[in-house]
Amino acid sequence: MRALATPLPFAFEAAPAPALTAANESYGEVMVGGIATACISRDGLAQAMLLDCLEARTNPRRQPKLVFATNGHAIALAARDEAFRFTFQQADIIHADGQACVFASRLLTRTPIPERSATTDFIHDAAKTASQHGLRFFLLGATEEANAQAAETLRETYPGLQVVGRRHGYFSRDEEDEICDEINLTQPDVVWVGLSVPLEYDFAVRNKTRLRAGWLVTCGGCFNFITGAYKRAPAWMQALGLEWLFRLAREPRRLFWRYAVTNPIAICLLLTRTTSLGANTA
Repeated sequence: MRALATPLPFAFEAAPAPALTAANESYGEVMVGGIATACISRDGLAQAMLLDCLEARTNPRRQPKLVFATNGHAIALAARDEAFRFTFQQADIIHADGQACVFASRLLTRTPIPERSATTDFIHDAAKTASQHGLRFFLLGATEEANAQAAETLRETYPGLQVVGRRHGYFSRDEEDEICDEINLTQPDVVWVGLSVPLEYDFAVRNKTRLRAGWLVTCGGCFNFITGAYKRAPAWMQALGLEWLFRLAREPRRLFWRYAVTNPIAICLLLTRTTSLGANTA
């Protein structure tokens, strides 16, 4: 369980440093915006996935690790929403989805995060590793069309990748037992949960004890990026941490108030609640 800082509006004292857990002992963490975040590269994250999934195969009683992503939106929500903060604390690994998290760690910690691990990029790293080592994926989320197309695109791009099951993301909570049974029958190593924020985090936490896999990874709109339905910002905007601005320009009506509210909170927290937690051995 993660230790997160107290919510807004409060004084911005530093949060207590949590002890390293089995999930992070090999690479360490830093507190970024009040969230304990893994100091790990994309390649390191893919290798952690491989090792955890292979270990899970040998221990059928082992629960899957919850792998969540942090960015400005998540940092602001965790500070403002107690229920979301509690859910986020259940993660075993939290990686830096946002470039601003990397910038803050470089500026304010002794052991900065080596690079951004945007889930839209990491799923390709994970697919490459999975295709080389026989790991099995299950895709949960998006529309039926987008989900099916994402599965096909991954198979074509990474020959040998086993996408052993998939399901669209439109279902009620009453259907979750049946869905978990369906997922378990396919014996996946990694379950990708793309149900949007905060639904995907709630689903992962709620069903961790029901599902049999190595990793449960929340991935937002990842499937739509795989299909090309959603466009990434130019590389230079990604490098400068301006991908949010690209998305705002494309969807101003949907995203204006979200960024208007969360960006100032996130910036404040990144500057005041980013600190070193301990040695980083990565």
